[in-house]
Amino acid sequence: MHTPFVIYKISIALRREKVKYRILFHAKTQPICVNTLSKSIKTNLGELKKRLPSEDILTYEFETQDKTACAIVYADGIVNKQLLGDLIARPLSKLSLKSAENVEDEIKKTALFPELKIAEDFQKAMEEILDGNSLFLVDGVATGFIAGAKLLPNRAVIEPPTDVTVKGPREGFIEDIKTNMSLIRKRLKTPDLRFETVRVGKRSDTAVSVCWLHGIADEEVKKQITDKLNALQIDNVPDSSYIAALLSPRKHSIFRVIGTTEKPDIFTAKLAEGRVGILVDGSPIALTAPFLLAEDLQSSEDYFVSPFVATSIRFLRCIALFVAILLPAFYVSAQLFKMQLFPLGLMLTIASSVRDIPLSPSLEMFVVLLLLEILKEASIRMPKYVGMSLSVVGALVLGETAVSAGFLSTPAIIIVAFSGICLYTVPNFVETGSLLRWLFLLVAGSVGPFGIVLLGAFVLYYMLSSDCFGAPMLAPFSPLVPHDLRDSIVKYDMLSLKQRPRLFRSKNKTRLRVPNEEKTQGEN
Repeated sequence: MHTPFVIYKISIALRREKVKYRILFHAKTQPICVNTLSKSIKTNLGELKKRLPSEDILTYEFETQDKTACAIVYADGIVNKQLLGDLIARPLSKLSLKSAENVEDEIKKTALFPELKIAEDFQKAMEEILDGNSLFLVDGVATGFIAGAKLLPNRAVIEPPTDVTVKGPREGFIEDIKTNMSLIRKRLKTPDLRFETVRVGKRSDTAVSVCWLHGIADEEVKKQITDKLNALQIDNVPDSSYIAALLSPRKHSIFRVIGTTEKPDIFTAKLAEGRVGILVDGSPIALTAPFLLAEDLQSSEDYFVSPFVATSIRFLRCIALFVAILLPAFYVSAQLFKMQLFPLGLMLTIASSVRDIPLSPSLEMFVVLLLLEILKEASIRMPKYVGMSLSVVGALVLGETAVSAGFLSTPAIIIVAFSGICLYTVPNFVETGSLLRWLFLLVAGSVGPFGIVLLGAFVLYYMLSSDCFGAPMLAPFSPLVPHDLRDSIVKYDMLSLKQRPRLFRSKNKTRLRVPNEEKTQGEN
């Protein structure tokens, strides 16, 4: 009666025993993952070869005077081999390690490396080798020695091509993070300058250094940046633009919220104001946060001329920026909807120029702007020996031919050319300005002046509601910070900038003290 049930129970028991046997067999046949270094140098080299099978990972084996086996593991091309031979291989080849009481101390005394670290596991050893350091192994010692003998290919420190100045320092950052840190330390010789390095990128393992002035920068901003960097999950970080995009609170913003610079003098000046800086290994462009929109209207050269000249130049940049964005839109809007906005003489000239043009005003302006963008991209991508000549010749030939053929009008070409020149008075705003110019042209050709006003209000609202790391984009104008207006568009003299910007919430507010004034105040 219970025979089927008994057979069912027996089959279940057999299945369980079979599963246990499979799990046990699988565990026995799987290779045991070794994490720590062993005392056998052959075991260590074999495990490193399995983990780093690439052909550029080389091993140099030699023996000490008492025949103790030693080896140096390094990545070919990024290590100073002569330094390794002179400071490690040659001194240790004359050493007797078997008679030494403490082998590790004897090796540290003999290896004349100022940067010598200990590695006890394979993971740390692999990271150091791939980073450009060398791993030194000794038979009978269960630890490895990391020797800092990097020899990375770098270019010279020269003036950055994107930030050329007539007056002021001409040094620029390069792609090596250590060199960039030394350029910053060269200008800020203070123990308050701090660096905190974070490794970002699962595949690239890129060094990202957060730098700030202790007691001056806002610790909350620094903590937010380091927390975001530690939480990043990305394979490769080839440039600092990746970090800037990942740190931005608005992923699809047309305005940048992280400052960029290639000059150490600008970078250190922003650190002294209370900002936090970010250096990325492999990128010559440093990042600063918080960032204000008014910084795009400023230049390092403004601080090497008189305040009146600097103020007038900043106002000129501001006017040129508005002209570059709005002039094509106003021209199309006035031609389509409000022709009476032009003076009578100018209106007659424009009317005679566009009389035989087959395209509508908005389409004509669209074509001319498209030609300008194509010529700009072609001049950038072409070889520099032919880029300038071909771009100039192309612009002249295309413009003259289009006007002669009656395809385009002369006023449209003049307005687009003037708009393009004005936009480059603020180089860091070129990409955003080009996009805004297209948007304003689109609404001007479809809605007219009302569309320009409506889009302008929307862009203004977008900027008012945008901030990054607690700093509004339009500060110190909105919200209004009267103290910080002294170095916004208007440039005051240095004696009027005794305190740091209050917007960055620095604990140390004073940056300039005048002894004579302090003495006078004390007497009073």
